[in-house]
Amino acid sequence: MRFGVLGTGMVGKAIASRLVEVGHEVCMGSRTADNEEATSWASGAGDSAAHGTFADAAAFGEVLFNCTGGMVSVAACEAAGEDNIGDKVLIDVSNPLDFSHGMPPSLSVANTDSVGEQLQRRFPSARVVKSLNTMNCSVMVNPSALPGHHNVFVSGDDADAKKAVRGILGQFGWPEAAVIDLGDIKSARGAEALVLFWVFLRGALGDNQFNLGVVPPPALPSSA
Repeated sequence: MRFGVLGTGMVGKAIASRLVEVGHEVCMGSRTADNEEATSWASGAGDSAAHGTFADAAAFGEVLFNCTGGMVSVAACEAAGEDNIGDKVLIDVSNPLDFSHGMPPSLSVANTDSVGEQLQRRFPSARVVKSLNTMNCSVMVNPSALPGHHNVFVSGDDADAKKAVRGILGQFGWPEAAVIDLGDIKSARGAEALVLFWVFLRGALGDNQFNLGVVPPPALPSSA
């Protein structure tokens, strides 16, 4: 399958590299066709890796990943082009963290909205699914590196799109039982809000190699 990855930071590189590793073709997109980070990644990732503008990546991909910063995600996708995005599955990994006033950050959008919802409104034909934004990028693509049970979440309006994303998560190594469907795209508000807790938890632990897991409730007694 062909994937377009928007964004050249740590998240974009981790996801793009993992997609190539599991057998997909990837075009990494940025604002300019000669972006140094994208050029370097593509040159080292093999024959299945390419790079270009946001529009190039969006046109190339059958499925798209938004790995840009949440404060610029809508603008980046606008640069990618509404026609290029079309009705494709758009997996939004962004977080609206605002570091303009230093640490701790704030959220540029919260409570009554989310980046996931902003993208779905701006590109109504796209099938936006929020996922993978609640952990470090190394955990996103290699969950087995952490021992024990931990979870990844999906939010979106389209059931088939969420099913497709579950399949991609499975290729990354996520067990089916670890994927929790939070509901429609409005539930992305919760997933994005969780990142503030993640930031403080990272500070408390002094490391980013962790994730959150939901402890399932005890089994209900049989009524038989």
